[in-house]
Order: sequence, then structure tokens, then C-alpha cells
Amino acid sequence: MPIANPSRRHFCWALGVALLGTSCRAPNERTAPAGPSTSARAPAPPAEPRDVTVFAAASLRESFTALGGAFEAAHPGARVVFNFAGSQTLRAQIEQGAPADVFASADERHMRALVDAKRVLEPRVFATNDLVVVVAKADETSLTTLAALPNAARIVLGAPEVPVGAYTERMLERAQKTLGADFRSRVEAHVVSREPDVRQVLAKVSLGEADAGVVYRTDALAAKGKVAVVPIPPEDEVRATYPVAVTASAPAPDLARAFVELLSSPAGQRVFAEHGFLPPEGAEANAR
Repeated sequence: MPIANPSRRHFCWALGVALLGTSCRAPNERTAPAGPSTSARAPAPPAEPRDVTVFAAASLRESFTALGGAFEAAHPGARVVFNFAGSQTLRAQIEQGAPADVFASADERHMRALVDAKRVLEPRVFATNDLVVVVAKADETSLTTLAALPNAARIVLGAPEVPVGAYTERMLERAQKTLGADFRSRVEAHVVSREPDVRQVLAKVSLGEADAGVVYRTDALAAKGKVAVVPIPPEDEVRATYPVAVTASAPAPDLARAFVELLSSPAGQRVFAEHGFLPPEGAEANAR
């Protein structure tokens, strides 16, 4: 029997290996999976939205809503979540552990309570406000001055624990010096309800459920055309002060600080001015 040519046999073996390619690899040998080149790599997915939760006095609804939109535009991926209510209600929620990043109060009393309890960090005043009397449209010709307020058959005020209610009490006390010692008692004789926030005072007057009430000037502007507005004389006026603070346990402290900074910035102050707020005054610029 003839013997095969060794050189031809070696050539055939080499050709077979070349044709089989990867099938000749050892069983445990692995190759990296094919993938796109670096230049064709897909963009990274967008970051998950981050919420900053702001507890704010009811009278701040319109101005804060406008600022919330501006904040989100300047901070891609951030989302501002608002909780509007009476300052005393928001304070109680924070004391009970509600997750909030920022607290904006309509007075210093409720803010001070949270400072003392170490629930918020150092506050600052970002705006002030004035009180006005709002009158139902049906009574706008007969109630045109603060002195005429006791003539209203149905008066609605904020409850004493609500900032607008506390400011109103101070205003009525001051008015006793200019409008008579019995002025406060004559007003209170016609009070039919005391509400848990300023917007409910406004709603009762605008709906005709009450003849008159005391609210902030900014709230009266928000209800323009629905109520008549009676200014309070400067000698009887009481200025409302609005402090804001980052909470001590803020889930998003970086966003919370940025939101607080926005309130005092020129852009923030322009928004407050557009909604009828006044800037902080003198020593009131730092909440005590």
C-alpha cells in the first residue's frame, strides 16, 4: 500500500482548520460579544426626576407656582412639589415628621417654633405683605372704609392661630386708638366664622357667603374683579412677614438651598413684586 505524502497531509489539515474557524477552539475558550463601537454608543438615559418638596403658606400659591416653573427650567431633572396650607397646619405636619425640604411661613411665630425644635435651619425673610378689607360686590358701595367694617352683617376672619388671623387681631387693636375703644368689639359682634387659612376667608367673601373679611393685599389681587378692596389706613396697618428655611431633615438639601436662594434673588423678587408682595424691610430681613 502506498504511503501518503506527508506534506500533502499537512496542507489538508491546515486548510481544514482555516475553514472551520472558531469551531476548532477549545471548549472552554470564550470570545467577547460583538458590540457597537465607542463612536456609535447610545446616549446615557436621562437622570431620574428629583423632587424638592416645598411647604408654603396659602397666600404664596400664585407666586410660588410661578417660581416653581422657573426653578425646574433652571434645574433639569428637578421637580418642585408644593403643599399649600395655613402656616400652622404646615408647622404641625413638619413636627409630625412629614417629609419636606423647604418651609415658607406667613409669620415668624410658626417658623420660630420649628427653629426652637431644631426642625428647620436658619431662616431668612424673603417678602412682606399688607392687610386689606375685602368686600362682597353686593356691598361695595356701602363698605368703603375700615371705619364702616362694623356695619357689615357677616364678617369672616382668620382663626387666631392662623397668621392672617393674628395679624388681624393686632390691626383691630391698633384701630381702637383711631376709630374708638369699642371698634374691635363692634367688628367681632358680626364675625360669623374664623377660617383655617386666608384663602378660605377670601373664598367666603368672593362667593357672597360673607359681606366682608380681612386678607392680604396679594390675595385680593388674586381675586381681582370678584371682590371690592378697602385699604387699611397706615396708622392702623400691620405688616406681615414671610420667612423661609430649609428643613433639618430635607431629603434633597441641595435643591432646597437652591430654591431658597431663588426667593431672595432679583428674579425671585420681581415675581413677588408682580404678585403684590413687598420686599423685606430693615432688621426684618433676618427671622429671629
